[in-house]
Amino acid sequence: MKFVSSRTILEGINFQLRLGNVLRTSSYSTATRNLTTERRSSNPYSNSMRDLFLRITPLGDPTVSIVPLLNQWVQEGRTVEKEQLQLFIKELRSFRRFTHALQISMWMTDKRYLRLTAGDVAIRLDLISKVHGVEQAENYFNNVQKQFRSLPVYSALLNCYANAKSVEKAEATMQEISDLGLLPVEPLIYNSMLNLYYKTGNYEKFDCLIREMEEKGIGYNKSSFCILLNAYAGASDVEGIDKIVNLMESYPTVLLDWELYATAASGYAKAGFLDKSLQMLKKSEGLISRKGRSSNAKAYEILIRQYATTGQKNEVLRLWEIYKKNFAAYNRGYISIIKSLLKFDDLGSAEKIFEEWESQSSIYDFRIPKFLIGFYCRKGLLQKAESLISKEKLKGVKLDWKTWLYMATGYLKINQTLEAVEAMKEALVVCRNKWNPRTDLVGSLKFLKDGVEDIEGFEKFINMLREKDIISEDLQEKWLNNVQNGKLNFDALCKFYGDALIDDAEALSVPEPRG
Repeated sequence: MKFVSSRTILEGINFQLRLGNVLRTSSYSTATRNLTTERRSSNPYSNSMRDLFLRITPLGDPTVSIVPLLNQWVQEGRTVEKEQLQLFIKELRSFRRFTHALQISMWMTDKRYLRLTAGDVAIRLDLISKVHGVEQAENYFNNVQKQFRSLPVYSALLNCYANAKSVEKAEATMQEISDLGLLPVEPLIYNSMLNLYYKTGNYEKFDCLIREMEEKGIGYNKSSFCILLNAYAGASDVEGIDKIVNLMESYPTVLLDWELYATAASGYAKAGFLDKSLQMLKKSEGLISRKGRSSNAKAYEILIRQYATTGQKNEVLRLWEIYKKNFAAYNRGYISIIKSLLKFDDLGSAEKIFEEWESQSSIYDFRIPKFLIGFYCRKGLLQKAESLISKEKLKGVKLDWKTWLYMATGYLKINQTLEAVEAMKEALVVCRNKWNPRTDLVGSLKFLKDGVEDIEGFEKFINMLREKDIISEDLQEKWLNNVQNGKLNFDALCKFYGDALIDDAEALSVPEPRG
């Protein structure tokens, strides 16, 4: 393994086994009790506020505020309960609807004047980071009253830095936690740092932190095992994955669940050991309850995609039938099955399931038709893509920049270069954020070869690329000078945007769902 020495991990495993023997009797019942309590308290539909949650749920668009719904609820003379609002936030976070979760958090204090706890502050800090970025979260933390600056809030701040891969700030926060005497003898904070070091390639620091955990008597939990499994998977170290699986199966204080085995399955698949991956998937599936909780539905959604990764189309279809039978048909489920079928190039089945979704879904989600649009473009089926886009526009859908980028690449595949340029212009117009696509597609874009006389339009296009920071100022100046001097070689416009289609795990064939 590149970043974790075998000796370090073996020493850690031996220590964890020794520690596990000590904790076996005292902690297992506590862990079981805590899990039961969590399951009992995680239902946001439990009382008179159920109707409010049902009003909030259909609004999946993060640009549409749910505050008017909350205000209307109060204006109707309805009561609000803080505990239920907290559960709403938890549920929305599980669906990655961070903007709406943050709106509820802010509304609790801005409109209802409900008193915050340190836990509320920690969750709000995390949501601000996800919605507005780590700098805004940092500003919020700096203005938090001192009585709230407890371990949960510091832990949330540390996690914000870790997610942003800001090693120096994370280490400084870790040191501050230690200096304040808040560093706990539990793995939560250490897991954030382990994950950060793993993702940023700080291999020596990863090793050192494992040794520190051993020296301080800090055991592993579920997240620790997931991080270690991912670390070994990243190094394609099958022997290491084997060791961690054996350890977690013998560890007394960690309740095995579907997610641990799914993580191991992913690791084996990445290393090319599909038989072992399938064994883990079977174990994972055996630990999923078929009761209609969203977390259980999520488990099936993930396993459907993982079976697709291992090439098991029959298993994909089998799990889809179980999913439909036992759970409400979440959009996430349709995303998983359509994505998986497209991986097998089974367009017919994917279109059939898409039609099923269209006919019965009450909550619109443009990601679902977008996956088909991307696939059509990849296969050069531009008429199908154009037809579906026209259909979506009639519903009032505004295409995002990636969809336009899909179209641009699709047009290139059938040599419709001018249409590709127009699609690229649309992508640039609607892209609200700084766009830094990877630098390898434009080489195939000899786009204005047939329209070179439109110098003004081309200059505008180059300026748009600069505005989005896609090309450098020097390159912009060079190209504009070449255009004005009539020397532009369109073959030189190569390598600045199209592979963004594949960037961010949203490849045309199998786009990765967001939330």
